[in-house]
Amino acid sequence: MPSPDLLALAVTLKMAALTTVILLLIGTPLAWFLAKMTSRFKVIIEAIVALPLVLPPTVLGFYLLIAFSPQHLPGQMWQQVTGQQLAFSFSAIVTGSVLYSLPFVVQPLQKAFEQLGGSLLEAGAMLGAGPIDRFFTIVLPLTKSSFITAASLGFAHTVGEFGVILMIGGNIPGETRVLSIALFDHVEAFDYAKAHVLAISLLIGSMILLASVYLLNLPRLKTGKRAN
Repeated sequence: MPSPDLLALAVTLKMAALTTVILLLIGTPLAWFLAKMTSRFKVIIEAIVALPLVLPPTVLGFYLLIAFSPQHLPGQMWQQVTGQQLAFSFSAIVTGSVLYSLPFVVQPLQKAFEQLGGSLLEAGAMLGAGPIDRFFTIVLPLTKSSFITAASLGFAHTVGEFGVILMIGGNIPGETRVLSIALFDHVEAFDYAKAHVLAISLLIGSMILLASVYLLNLPRLKTGKRAN
């Protein structure tokens, strides 16, 4: 049987991978909508999307815990459809992670979409390309590095989550116990040797991921400086 820390690693990677996919599916159209939006309500929507950047995780986790309980509509609907409780489940920590990591995906994509020139899209439209065709043949190739950055930041932020996960998922081995909670458990038990292993592993993994993102964006930054 795998050790508790390996189980926590498996849950963490599964949660982070699934969350990243959902974030890209949700965040891409949202970022495109915000990039093209000219209404004065744009600021309000951007503030709501960015709220997790400043909101304490336990605050978000508390209100999600209430919403996910069987006594409230989201929790009731989930239980009626699946026959299972939403709170303190793997689905709950994925849902919470999507909400908490949303700005880390939306903001890089929105910035990339805003920097796109409209001439190429207009040329594609004149050649008969539809909106979806233009997105995959023009927008996606030009913003590929931003998508990689957004996915990397969303994945890394999800791996490091603690407060939201603990509030809505608890500490169930093999289901909601992730690496950050496992690290907390080792510290609480004064098992600093195992805590050091997890902490250093998370630190090194985060550094490698961030360094890869910066290296990916380095050629684009150099090109921008030359153009100036």
